[in-house]
Amino acid sequence: MTRSELTHFDAAGQAHMVDVGHKAESRRIARAGGSIYMLPETLARIAAGTAAKGDVLGIARIAAIQGAKQTASLIPLCHPVALTRVTADFSIDPAASAVHCLASAECTGRTGVEMEALTAVSVGLLTIYDMCKAVDRGMRIEDVRLLEKSGGKSGHWLPDDGGEAAP
Repeated sequence: MTRSELTHFDAAGQAHMVDVGHKAESRRIARAGGSIYMLPETLARIAAGTAAKGDVLGIARIAAIQGAKQTASLIPLCHPVALTRVTADFSIDPAASAVHCLASAECTGRTGVEMEALTAVSVGLLTIYDMCKAVDRGMRIEDVRLLEKSGGKSGHWLPDDGGEAAP
């Protein structure tokens, strides 16, 4: 892909916000996922609700939703989007010593919500790190990626692997 094919650059190579004014409004949905890997003892504290800072997954869920709502403030050329729904679900995976996050963002608008779903996952997982770093600084956030998007001119998209979340 050349610079001229990247939508956030004009013909002179200057970064700009893409004009979406000519696009039709449509229902747009995006799903994203990611994981945070940690020591088994850290995961046990999260699962038992005994982390020193409280309900880790409950706080991470709220943080993920807030992150989605703040995406345009965090990503410089991202359009503000009037979200109609954001979800963030966390699952504990003892076999992998991980917490997996699946987030979705929805709107009716002229531009997609992929960035909002990805931001939700990222902020949710970063919140888990923040709440547990006192006992496990080696946690790893991995595999944050878009799993599905629908709506708009490009229609429905799934990654080549079918959009399956982490195990």
